Amino acid sequence: MALADPSAEGYSAVFLMDGIEVSRQMRATEFDAFLDGYVGLSDLADTDVHGVFVQIGTDLLVRGLVFFRIYFDESGRADSHWNIPVEALAGKGSAGPDMGAGPIRLVCKSLCPDKRFRSELWDPDMTPGSNHFQSIRKAVTANHLKFRHRGVSADDQIPVLRTALGKPDADVAAREATAQRNRLAHMIREQRLRIKTLQSAHRDSLTALQREHRLERQAWQEEKAELERVVERSRLESGKVRKRLERRDLQVAELREQLETLRASVEEAPRGMEEAARAEVVLLREQLDRKQRELDNLGEITRELEQAVREARNQSPDEDGLIRQLKDQKVFLVGYHAGVGHLTLPFSDLRRYFDNPTGYAAEKCGISEPDYRRWLEHYENPVCRAPGKKQGELCGQPVMRVSQPAEFEPGVHDRCEKHGNNG
Repeated sequence: MALADPSAEGYSAVFLMDGIEVSRQMRATEFDAFLDGYVGLSDLADTDVHGVFVQIGTDLLVRGLVFFRIYFDESGRADSHWNIPVEALAGKGSAGPDMGAGPIRLVCKSLCPDKRFRSELWDPDMTPGSNHFQSIRKAVTANHLKFRHRGVSADDQIPVLRTALGKPDADVAAREATAQRNRLAHMIREQRLRIKTLQSAHRDSLTALQREHRLERQAWQEEKAELERVVERSRLESGKVRKRLERRDLQVAELREQLETLRASVEEAPRGMEEAARAEVVLLREQLDRKQRELDNLGEITRELEQAVREARNQSPDEDGLIRQLKDQKVFLVGYHAGVGHLTLPFSDLRRYFDNPTGYAAEKCGISEPDYRRWLEHYENPVCRAPGKKQGELCGQPVMRVSQPAEFEPGVHDRCEKHGNNG
């Protein structure tokens, strides 16, 4: 939006702040060029900048301030959607500090005449001795923008007449009393403004802490859920091992029965078959010993798994786990699938993605996994899939590729003109 620069009533400028210091000054017309996108500021690329719209009188004293925010994109150009009517807001501002020409018109986050723009404003620092108002006043006084000083009229410099005794007359006393009341009212307004800005800063800080707490709690809950899944998998694995042990026990019992049967057969068999029977007994005994060793090993594995389950149940969330390290380092995992493109994977979806990447891609496309697989087959080889002349063959004529999975219709888009018309 266009901003007035010099006028009969004074001048307009825009200051960009760095902390409490003025880092850059420009006339309002220069700021218009940034808003129109004609020029950019490479040193402010991808930055949310705190700016101040300054109304200055012809005597180079501040008349009004609007504390606004504006974003500069990756190319250093001002946000094209920025449209805060700073000049109109300045005309509706509340009484602020006295910066040399009486209380200024002030618009900030705590004193915004239009609630629609409150989120686009910010509160100045009012710390005594070092604050934004002092920095702005110092910059205006330095007048690096070369505004022409027009001074005050001669009528304003007429001295006040006093009585012969040197005492102020009644009118002077009344004016001084009024000035004193105005100074007190001004001090009260300044203190109220400072209280409002401090309350606003406190609310912002509290909101940030609550958001941080919520994110930490969510991360802890995710780690807890992952730990519970590990415990459940260990429990299921332990159950499987227990069933295998039971089957081994049955096999060992059967081998014992076979061994007893063979012993009985040996005792009843002719003397000529004793050697063969003894060899069979030795073989069965070796098999029995091997099965017994396997049974012992499985028992040891079962005890280790049960111990792991107990330790997993008592284990607290790993603060230095891989997922936490990836989050702390702001590392993002990206997958690519045809029809979807690059996917930034949330940490909560990693296991579901690795279990079934194709199903995850189909879900992101808004279709079922079988439909996605049929589209993928068409996308990788766009030919007619109608039955050919021979058994088991396809028509194979090239067809137009459908690039979006949700737009693909089996039996329509994978048919050539001949089979589409006949089908």
